[in-house]
Amino acid sequence: MTSINTVFDLFGLHSWQTFKSAQQEIVLPAGSAAHIPVTIRYIDVGEADKGTVLLMHGIPTWGFLYHAIIPPLVEAGYRVLAPDFLGHGWSDRRDRFDRSFQSQARMIVAFFSSLRLENVDVVGHDTGGAVALILAIEHSHLVNRLVITNSVCYDRFDDDMLDFGHPLRWKSRSVAELVNALEESLAAGLSNLKQLTSEFSEGIIAPWNSEEGKLSLLRNASALNANQTMALVDRHGTISAPTLVLWAMDDPWQKSEDGLQLASEIPPARFQAIEGASHWVQQDAPQQFLDALLSFLESASHNSVVETRS
Repeated sequence: MTSINTVFDLFGLHSWQTFKSAQQEIVLPAGSAAHIPVTIRYIDVGEADKGTVLLMHGIPTWGFLYHAIIPPLVEAGYRVLAPDFLGHGWSDRRDRFDRSFQSQARMIVAFFSSLRLENVDVVGHDTGGAVALILAIEHSHLVNRLVITNSVCYDRFDDDMLDFGHPLRWKSRSVAELVNALEESLAAGLSNLKQLTSEFSEGIIAPWNSEEGKLSLLRNASALNANQTMALVDRHGTISAPTLVLWAMDDPWQKSEDGLQLASEIPPARFQAIEGASHWVQQDAPQQFLDALLSFLESASHNSVVETRS
């Protein structure tokens, strides 16, 4: 496992190339996450003195979204896992498997099984929030504490991402056109445009900046389906993990009223607003996001943390 000093050296540069080079790789067997073996790339850093935290991104991002958040979590005493979902980032991108929220949840369950983990603190952003809800509802033994942040939920989906999910509209278009559209999306999801650094923009877009990457993003977008999130609604009340619904209030896509409704439906949940920040909150307001996350992890009632390192 990468040492803490190496983590700071790598992540302090805010470079997607060094982030990528710090990722580890695991092959999940056929029948676990998909009908074929699939390769998952992930960050695994720190010692679990206070527990293990799983950070899940959404679309069109990858683990790099959390580049500013990971080192302080490690310094605070957490083991941090940040996988790239199936078809996202540098994980398996072959055009041969489903990328639905349920499939991503199965991938996380198989990932945990391979690493022999349970009772993990789970953080989910955007579509990763939908996956986090599935884990908390259907695999509650895996979830110690839950953080849902600017998550896809109910029937609210970003029109730009839904548009990418129409292959007849996008398959014949150039990679450069896709990159331009993604650059506009990144800008639209930040309140503090000084945070739209070239390192962030290039880093988030890097996995998609090729024909293979473009097709994989189109397939990921085609998996967006409100039926998957609406199927969770009448089960939000079954979530038992202490829950923080952490919402950047300027989000043009995942509206604050959805976060407030979600918090009202999860019995052990509380809602916390991050003012003056938008959808890509980990980049837009990293200190506020980190402070809220650490405060919740420190104050929430602790279940026993069970971990065996593989």
